[in-house]
Amino acid sequence: MSRVVKLILIAPLVLAAFALFLALGGEIVKLLWNALVPSIFGWRTIGFREALGLLVLCRILFGGFGLSGSGRSRMGRFDGRGEDRWRERWERLTPEERERLRHGLGLHGGPAPSPGESAGT
Repeated sequence: MSRVVKLILIAPLVLAAFALFLALGGEIVKLLWNALVPSIFGWRTIGFREALGLLVLCRILFGGFGLSGSGRSRMGRFDGRGEDRWRERWERLTPEERERLRHGLGLHGGPAPSPGESAGT
């Protein structure tokens, strides 16, 4: 089967899944808003179109559009390289900076000491 034929067969499924996501997402946002916000804050209820607007707004503000990586962490926490980057940063710290960081975060341990560092600092 050629690539074009596969796209022609898959495109309606993708569009249907997107439409289902919008319909379910909008309805869930509307139901949650109307169940919680008016009774908690005294604000008015919303309709389906307003719920879709909120869904899109939240996606823009908190989720991004996925155009440049995951958009979640510049340190690479979600791309499998985050641990290496944090370890590199840790190794650049002086023993005093490491202790201050451990104390500030309320940690008793921290990452394993570097080869040139004693376990006590």
